[in-house]
Amino acid sequence: MTEEKRTLKVNIYGTEYPIRGQADVDYILKVADYLDQKMREIDQQLSQKSALKVAILAALNITDELFRNRLEKAELVEKYERKIQELLNLLGDISDSEASVNF
Repeated sequence: MTEEKRTLKVNIYGTEYPIRGQADVDYILKVADYLDQKMREIDQQLSQKSALKVAILAALNITDELFRNRLEKAELVEKYERKIQELLNLLGDISDSEASVNF
């Protein structure tokens, strides 16, 4: 079953955009609001304000967040994989030592 695509109007940086998709309305609004907030943060930091420059800098900031989150996730996965391997090795050592005990 495919969801029906719907169009939702969102306001980003003072301009209304029709967004068409299958995602949940609340999710679309949350994403658009996040982008709007990022653009407004950048806007406050610039002396020369053009919508294009604000959008590009906001996109760079959001991309930086994405890349940092991916790196953090990869590092956590690696850390937990090492811990799991250590535990498996310990369990193997315990099994080996129990197997060699003779009565």
